[in-house]
Amino acid sequence: MNPLIMLNEVQIEEIRKLAKDKREYLGIASEVPIANDIVTILEKLDIILLEYPIYSKGDSPDFSAAIMYSEEDNKELTFIGLNTADYFDKQVFAIAHELYHYFTKTGSHISRLNDIDNNLLEAKANRFAAEFLFPEIALKSIIINEFKTSKLEKTSDKTLMRFMVRLQCSWWLPYRSIVKRLSEISAISKEQYNRFYDIDVRNLESEHAKIGIAFNSEVYSKLNKKTNKIGTSAKDIEIIIRNFEDGLIDEDKFAEVLDLFDKTPDDFGYKITVSDEDLEEFEDFFSGGNLDED
Repeated sequence: MNPLIMLNEVQIEEIRKLAKDKREYLGIASEVPIANDIVTILEKLDIILLEYPIYSKGDSPDFSAAIMYSEEDNKELTFIGLNTADYFDKQVFAIAHELYHYFTKTGSHISRLNDIDNNLLEAKANRFAAEFLFPEIALKSIIINEFKTSKLEKTSDKTLMRFMVRLQCSWWLPYRSIVKRLSEISAISKEQYNRFYDIDVRNLESEHAKIGIAFNSEVYSKLNKKTNKIGTSAKDIEIIIRNFEDGLIDEDKFAEVLDLFDKTPDDFGYKITVSDEDLEEFEDFFSGGNLDED
């Protein structure tokens, strides 16, 4: 097993500044959760989101997301492929992770967020995702305001558990990312980190799940659900329709592309016979066949 990558102070500060600058560029204050608005951010950046469930043989997906680029009419197009066979909170984190690669221009690749951070580039992307979604300055402020101290070593497990569940439901990070954030700012001890990190939060009978459902059943259930969604944004669907209406793609291509997102021309008022096209190229994209893996 490769050793765990530990970022140094300079690297962490560079990532913190990058996340702060990008939030400011997007008009998002540090105390405001991004949560489900991550999709809106992609639209602002002209990144096309492709959602598709890719299943693996084990319990966890083989990958969480992928980023790739292509060129059309001398214009570079950016795509993020999101594996919706993963839990929704990890989908949100995976998109933020890919935004690091987008902002730093590190090229096409596949992200496997279940892996240990034993790759420097991936460790940086994971730290950026956490800082972008939940800025350190906001977390520290919340802790000070609620507990009147920056250290939570003496806080009871039950109180700390409720606190982390509330953070998760407000900021939409995976539970273990919340635990890691608290450890990164030295708010909790190593023993607390190990104790809370090992909790199986996907077990709906666990204390964590019961608290989450009691606090905010709708959000907690959404975060802990594998959506298995097939689709892209309404904006990108509109582009596909207009390309057809302008004669840039024919009926077969129009039907084929919509079929990728589990839609038909009839959904938009067009009566077209759908041809039986091979979707292997689309599957290859999500399986990483055309990408260089880090």
